[in-house]
Amino acid sequence: QVQLVESGGDLVQAGGSLRLSCAASGNIFSINLMGWYRQTPGKQREYVAGITRGGSTNYADSVKGRFTISRDSAKNTVFLQMNSLKPEDTAVYYCNAALVTTASIWGQGTQVSVSS
Repeated sequence: QVQLVESGGDLVQAGGSLRLSCAASGNIFSINLMGWYRQTPGKQREYVAGITRGGSTNYADSVKGRFTISRDSAKNTVFLQMNSLKPEDTAVYYCNAALVTTASIWGQGTQVSVSS
C-alpha cells in the first residue's frame, strides 16, 4: 500500500519556475522507481522524469536542461524543479511510483499553467 500526494502546481509566466513535490507514504520499501508524468486535455499522458533509489535520473528530451528531479529520502519526497517554463509545459502533473510488483501507483495530480 503506497499513497502519493502531489503539490506545488500554480500559474506562472513563461520563463518562470516552480517546484513540485510528491510525498509518498505507506510501504515505501516496495517502490523501485518514482517519476513525473504530465497530461493535457486531448493528449496522451507523457513521461517527464524519473529517479531511482540510487539517485539515477532520466528526463524526457522536451525538458532536459530545464527540469530537475530530486528526492529527500528522509522525508520520502520526490521533487520536480521546473525552470524556464514554457506555455507547452502547461498540464496536470502526476507523480508515479513503480513498485517491485510492476504495479503503478499514481497521485491525484497538480495543475501547472504557464502563460505567455
